[in-house]
Amino acid sequence: MLSRAKKKMMRIERRDDSAPGDLVLTRGRVHTLGAGDGLAEAIAVRNGRITRVGSHDDIAPLIGRETRVIDLAGRSVLPGINDSHLHGVWLGTMWPNLLMDQLAAPAPGPEAHDTGHGHGHGGPASRLETSADRRAAILRTGELLSSLGVTSYTEPGLGPGEDDGPTGCFGSGALRDYADLAAEGLLNARVTALMLFGELDGASSLERFTRGLREFTPPADVPGWFRVAGVKIFADGIPPMRTAWTDEPYADGTYGALLVEGATPERREADLVAMIEAAHAAGHQIGVHATGSRTTRRVAEAFRDAGARDGRDARHYLIHGDLIHPPTLAEMAAAGVGLNTQVGIAVATEEMVAAALGPDALRHAWPVRDALAAGVPLCLSSDAPVLSPDWRKGVAAAVTRTGLDGRARGPEQRIALAQALRAYTVTPAWQDGAEAWKGTLEPGKAADLCVLDADLFDVEVAALPEVPVALTVVDGRIVHEL
Repeated sequence: MLSRAKKKMMRIERRDDSAPGDLVLTRGRVHTLGAGDGLAEAIAVRNGRITRVGSHDDIAPLIGRETRVIDLAGRSVLPGINDSHLHGVWLGTMWPNLLMDQLAAPAPGPEAHDTGHGHGHGGPASRLETSADRRAAILRTGELLSSLGVTSYTEPGLGPGEDDGPTGCFGSGALRDYADLAAEGLLNARVTALMLFGELDGASSLERFTRGLREFTPPADVPGWFRVAGVKIFADGIPPMRTAWTDEPYADGTYGALLVEGATPERREADLVAMIEAAHAAGHQIGVHATGSRTTRRVAEAFRDAGARDGRDARHYLIHGDLIHPPTLAEMAAAGVGLNTQVGIAVATEEMVAAALGPDALRHAWPVRDALAAGVPLCLSSDAPVLSPDWRKGVAAAVTRTGLDGRARGPEQRIALAQALRAYTVTPAWQDGAEAWKGTLEPGKAADLCVLDADLFDVEVAALPEVPVALTVVDGRIVHEL
């Protein structure tokens, strides 16, 4: 649970707007997640921004004749949840089918096909061919996320590398659809996107990658709602499929390999580094799907070297990071490199990793607690539809590391509830380069809120997924209400 010391009410001392609010939430537990993880009783919203946070008496003067007042009756308010790695178009076509459920089933469904990621990434029953199809999928995802309190997400990999892909969910047309929906005011969540110049979960080449950087023009940003932040690179596969590039040998004596095309391991490694250097030089943020211990180490070094050349605060990050050794975590922390991971995958696949690499490999598997201790910015995410987009399940997994069978997987890597909440709110805002205006509940920041139908102090973390989301507010607008 959150520290009992945080139960003391505190006023957030900031200059604020004294005009009446459009919306006031009062008599609750407002977890600001700002400096000191402050706890307040009430919050006022006006014109899409938070205007005051404090006690009921602090907020009462902002209640006008047109103000909607919601008595929280002790319920908890959090910053809007930011799922920093979620495939929105794909989720909208797949829901409620999840790929981890397919993996656990006795036999895969007819739509499943194996890819480098190894989760059996299946697509929709038929390929999304039109903008109308993709827009419908995005809007369906938006409605689902609103019901879960999610107000921002990152779409990690859309672009010309998948324009002819089998699902139609990941091509460059989806970037245009997102931009159009944002410009039309139809998005229920703020979207950050990464471009993709190779195959989803598959091969890429330095030549195609650099050509994409030169020739592909993404749609313009829609401030506050849609932004193309950079590029995604698939460096390797995953350990259970023996497609992650590792320092440790697999049971068959192999070490996996990079997905980057090349005649030799040395050529593939050099081209991966060249991709990172080219994208950094072009001013992009870079997210690299890197899971094996050798891949995570080499990518961290490449990020370090690229950043050292110009000193830019690029906010590059590793995606998944299944196996990361302590020296790599130290390298990441020193270079300001983030980790974006999904503890639910750790819980679901630990036994498969042990079977592929031996139990000793688990000492460095999904080391989220060690990452925080080293000073690595940590984002927790769903990778939906691989896992459920329900952040409550992700928080419970990170805090308990417990599977459906009641067994803990990697219990030494458990983190505190407050740390898990920040990894779904504060640090994703940092990843988005948006910490100045979202991610915490403070005056002047975006009025993106998630209200739980209970007081967090009264809920066992394992039971958090059973607590309904009572209210979701995006930009001061209620998009979900029980």
